[in-house]
Amino acid sequence: MKRDSVLSTVAVAVGLCVVCSVLVSATAVGLRPRQEANKQFFQQKNILIAAGLIRAGDEVSTEKINQLFEDIDTQDINLDTGEPNEEIDPADYDQKEAARSPDLSVPTEGLTGFQRREKYSQVYLLRENGELSKIILPVYGKGLWSTLYGYIALESDKNTVAGLTFYEHKETPGLGGEVDNPVWKAKWIGKKISNDQGIAIEVVKGSVDPTSDLAEYQIDGLSGATITSNGVSNLVRYWMSDEGFGTYLEQL
Repeated sequence: MKRDSVLSTVAVAVGLCVVCSVLVSATAVGLRPRQEANKQFFQQKNILIAAGLIRAGDEVSTEKINQLFEDIDTQDINLDTGEPNEEIDPADYDQKEAARSPDLSVPTEGLTGFQRREKYSQVYLLRENGELSKIILPVYGKGLWSTLYGYIALESDKNTVAGLTFYEHKETPGLGGEVDNPVWKAKWIGKKISNDQGIAIEVVKGSVDPTSDLAEYQIDGLSGATITSNGVSNLVRYWMSDEGFGTYLEQL
């Protein structure tokens, strides 16, 4: 076969594609256990950040994460009933994928930007000296450019925010991206979720008036990021309602 023939060129190209495909596939399979371990480490770290056990940006070893997680009880629940779920295997359950599956999700109108939400969720209970200390719940919702994924932690009274963190989003740096700012996230700590009229927590436009009767339910808005602020407000209110974790919290 002549080197400069069409057949030779095609044969070389096909051979190169086959070799590269094998190498990429082998690498992906070989690294899968490490990827799963990193995914679990990242998830657990953000749960601990929301609970206030570590700070964002801290260099924490896997051993330290595992040690801190010994005090956290992971539960799988049915969001509609608030009861423990025994219908799925938690090891194979992907909450993000479930929200897009007709068999594992239900229609919803309250979660802005989404037509369905998953049926089941994992929740995390921090126990200290045998007593319930904090409840950490996964939350998500639409911002301006992206879906924000995070965790909110509640005190044992189920009505006081203990922490909030977002671990995945594509909001504008310096504007909506300020959801990652530790100073802004600290403003959530101690705020109340509900009052006698129902869910009251919200992100307001501008700054909170400290003399207002609603000040304990309000958080300063993000400057120049009204849509992201509204998105955070909406997602927290949704997941604290009966459509989200409200039923579970009532039974806890």
